[in-house]
Amino acid sequence: MGKLYVVATPIGNLGDITVRAVDVLSSVEAVACEDTRHSGRLLRHIGARPNQLIRSDAHTEQRASTRVIELLDAGHDVAVVSDAGTPGVSDPGTSLVAAVVEAGFEVVPLPGPSAALAALVASGLPTERFVVEGFLPRKGRARQEILSDLVAEPRTVVIYESPRRLGATLVEFAELFGDQRMASISRELTKLHEETFRGTFSELAAHFDGVVKGEIVIVIGPAPPPEPATVEVVTEHLEKLASAGSDRRSGVAATMATLSAPKRMVYEASLAVDWPDLTV
Repeated sequence: MGKLYVVATPIGNLGDITVRAVDVLSSVEAVACEDTRHSGRLLRHIGARPNQLIRSDAHTEQRASTRVIELLDAGHDVAVVSDAGTPGVSDPGTSLVAAVVEAGFEVVPLPGPSAALAALVASGLPTERFVVEGFLPRKGRARQEILSDLVAEPRTVVIYESPRRLGATLVEFAELFGDQRMASISRELTKLHEETFRGTFSELAAHFDGVVKGEIVIVIGPAPPPEPATVEVVTEHLEKLASAGSDRRSGVAATMATLSAPKRMVYEASLAVDWPDLTV
């Protein structure tokens, strides 16, 4: 049976393609790619001439998966690439790989360029734990829910942003995160005008005020650990829950989870609260 190779490709500098990636792209029967013209230029640059280029973007990935599985079943090897970086990381590829795995074929990853990892290691921020959020929803409740979670996110966060929306996003983030969270912005990674600027969101907003060009990666430092909850804070939280109709058992559990307060402290504070239902 054929194998599916997940091949990372350069995010800007063509010199970043690996020797192994060149070997694989030069030997497979077909390459599934976001844009056949874009990937065609890369393939010509490295001298690779696969028999087929299969368009596999957000709109065609399901159909492309069917064709890729047919080729694998016939014994042919296939590679999947995105326009830049590692397929499946905020790029098409996830659905295709899942379909190939479900069909029982082998998937072989070829590590290489990734804008998220490049920006992360250049940020100067903690790298032990991080999460890649990719492109956030542009507006509405979905965006607000994610941002609400990021306010208390204990891991470093990597976000992609359009240069056209960067200014508005930085103003929004400055208000949301204040000056307590350090961040960095990497622009045009691996390209001629590569730039990484670090600071608070207010400083970032001032630096990138005006017209910005190029691909943008925002890295946000982890939220500081919460201050230990005091008895007064715990009691106030319990009273709000009681006034909203919560019973004592639920109020204690919710307060422990929300404030990360010790069980004994929360339980003892709950004894002085007037609950609508005193059953514990």
